[in-house]
Amino acid sequence: MVVNMLPKDVSFTDALEVSGKLGKLNVITTGFENGRFNWSDQYNLWSGLIGGFFLALSYFGTDQSQVGRYLTAKSLKESRMGLLMNGLVKVPMQFAILLIGALVFTFYQFNKAPLFFNDVQVKKLEQSAVYKDSFVLIQQQYDVITAKKQQAVINYTTASDSNDKIKEDQSLAELKTLQTEANAIRTKVKGWINSKEVGGDGNDTNYIFLRFVVDNLPVGLVGLLVAIIFLASWGSIAAAINSLASCTMIDFHRRFTNKIDSGEHEYRLSKWYTLAWGIFCIVVAMFTYNIGNSLIEAVNVLGSLFYGVILGVFLVAFFIKKIKSGHVVFWGAVLAELLVLTVFILTKVGVLKMGFLWLNPIGAFAVLFFSLLLHAIWPPQTSRHSDGTGSPKEGL
Repeated sequence: MVVNMLPKDVSFTDALEVSGKLGKLNVITTGFENGRFNWSDQYNLWSGLIGGFFLALSYFGTDQSQVGRYLTAKSLKESRMGLLMNGLVKVPMQFAILLIGALVFTFYQFNKAPLFFNDVQVKKLEQSAVYKDSFVLIQQQYDVITAKKQQAVINYTTASDSNDKIKEDQSLAELKTLQTEANAIRTKVKGWINSKEVGGDGNDTNYIFLRFVVDNLPVGLVGLLVAIIFLASWGSIAAAINSLASCTMIDFHRRFTNKIDSGEHEYRLSKWYTLAWGIFCIVVAMFTYNIGNSLIEAVNVLGSLFYGVILGVFLVAFFIKKIKSGHVVFWGAVLAELLVLTVFILTKVGVLKMGFLWLNPIGAFAVLFFSLLLHAIWPPQTSRHSDGTGSPKEGL
């Protein structure tokens, strides 16, 4: 649909060339700058391979929202096929999703783009006594730049198709200059929206695709896409909330209540736990959706705060057989999580410079380290639960 809505003489490869020349396809960097590795670079080859490896290993190997899908398969073979397909399909699917973003960017080079993609925040700015008149003037400037950009990008693609290098370079230089001017205007408007006088949200990244869908796609397709977004969200959230409710019932309710409840009563209680966790998830989403530049980044930042520690617990169970005390692993995980949160906070305040993906290996290795340390200084404890033969059983 995006390619079809481009001008007739602009092909798919032309669209990719335009987005590439304007820096939207620079996806691989080594992370090295001036001979030194930049740890604050969020996305580079090494943070992706190492940090992303630990994040994906924890997400697809230990997270109940994923493991629950494998457990509900009809057979072991089907579970393995599901896991394998998940790994194989994930990469091209994610590539296609991100490619749509590059194509939408190119689409807005040939067509007028909104100055700000969140209409709600724009209305706040238009009603502001301080910035109302300034916004009208800057909107006019943005419209002029947009018209020039549309002509410049057409000139560039025409020169590129005809192999006219001189005009191609001139058009590209003009296009980059206009893009810089447009970005400067957008940055100024975001600052106005974030100001105390307006009190809005100056991040419209999550609204770009939705605005494109609503403004340009046929009405029926808009409704279908919105429905798909809700269905996909429900599918993921249902598994996560169900896992949280199950853990609450088994690991906390049954453990800390002496009353033996019937299955029906526990089922009713699990509904209330599900509701409580649903409300909790909504509250977290309300306050944390903007911790990254986009929702995708926000999810990965939140995941990186916990997934490394979760993976570390599994690594201890799999590879360090001499640690048999659950208390040691539990407190090792607590210390590791405190370390991860400390590093994250220090990066936020500027004391440390580190991309969030590195929190995943830090959390995993910290659990291993603290578990071994506590095992050396903490004498093993034996539980008093019987294993059925009357002998005490040491438990994890």
